[in-house]
This record gives sequence, C-alpha cells and structure tokens, in this order.
Amino acid sequence: MVRQDAQNRGRLYLIPVPLGSPLGVTALPPATLACARRLTHFVAESARSARAFLKILPSDAPLQQIAISQLDEHTPATLLPELLAPLLAGHDVGLLSESGCPAVADPGAALVALAHREGIQVVPLVGPSSILLALMACGLDGQRFAFHGYLPSSRNEREQRLRELEKESRQRRQTQVFIETPYRNQQLLASLLAVCAQATRVCVASDLTLASEEITTRQVAEWQKHALPAINRRPTVFLLLA
Repeated sequence: MVRQDAQNRGRLYLIPVPLGSPLGVTALPPATLACARRLTHFVAESARSARAFLKILPSDAPLQQIAISQLDEHTPATLLPELLAPLLAGHDVGLLSESGCPAVADPGAALVALAHREGIQVVPLVGPSSILLALMACGLDGQRFAFHGYLPSSRNEREQRLRELEKESRQRRQTQVFIETPYRNQQLLASLLAVCAQATRVCVASDLTLASEEITTRQVAEWQKHALPAINRRPTVFLLLA
C-alpha cells in the first residue's frame, strides 16, 4: 500500500453502537451521534445492522448515498487494504461493531491495526461497552481484571478453562471477564456453578443498558440455592473472582 501525506487522509472514527436494538441510541453521547450522522463511509461487522443504526440516527445523507463495507470474522486479511482505501482518498470513515465498542472483542481491531501502520489517525468515541459496564456493576475487583473473550464451546474444554481462570483469579486476585454466544449462556452458567469453589463470586450481567437489564453477583454457594436466571439468547457478560 502506498503511503500518502497524512494531511490528505481521512480519520478512522471508532463509533460505539447500542447494545440492544438500534432504538437504544439514547445511550450514545450527542458528540458521538453528531459524528456518526455526518459520515458517508462506514466499515461494519454487519451491513444490515449498520443501515438500521444509521436509519434511526438518522444520517444527514440519504442511506443510498452511504457506502458500507463489511468486516467480520470471515473477512480475509488480504481485503483489509480495500477497506482502508476511502481513508487514503481523504474520506473520514466510521467503524461500527454489531453492538457496543468496535475493535473490542470485535474483528474491527484488524482494521485499526492497519490504520496505525499506515499513519491514519484513529479516533475512539464515547459509548457503551458491555465489558466495562459489567465490571463497574459487578462489585468484584475493578483494579485487576482480564477479559478472555469467548470460552471453548465443548463442555469438557469449557470446564477445564473455567478451572484455569478460577486458579488464576485466586493467585492474582484478578477479576476474570468472559462472554458466550447468547444461545449457550445457560450452559456456561451451569458449568461455572459446577466447577467453581463455593466461595467464588460470580456475576451474571445480562441485557446491559436495556429495559430488561439484570445484574446479579453471588457466591457459587448462594447461586446454587436460587433459581437460575433465564439468560439464553440474552447478551450476557460473566465475571468471577475467587
């Protein structure tokens, strides 16, 4: 890729989007909304979701005049330079995740890395992050924490990983944060309560920023005395502290 004078390049804006329905744009600050409205070039994890978000804003330009390129987990690295092309041509570009903050547990991180290598200014904007919101609300250790993304899908591997995370939490006094594909949330919670020590504290934070938001922190022994929340197909963040 040919490097150009930085002053002739656009800026890559990292634009958070609502954690639930696009109707939740009220969770975004006015400055973030104003930036998203004026842009005409976007890279998004899902073009369809991006159009729904831009329609709700609404964008200053008609949707037909807005260019949206898709960057998801299946996008090959060889296509990333094409996604950067509008920036090199002088256009500002907005990077959108499916929900929450782009480039955090999100394939957009690869485009951000390439932008830095090409000397393009990267501008993170304020908006909801399910990871930080859950950490704020969990009541566990907010000084030392680690985010581990998705855990293995098979039960044996998942439970082994949970044992490792609990041991690491105990040794480092570190809050462990992780997520799951929503339709496997119930299995993950069952594994947590099956393998973790009775005194380990577990937080389940679901539907953050939505009207159905539910955040509960209990020791494993206490969780086992209560009916478990119905969290399947609800975006959820899990945290533990041994």
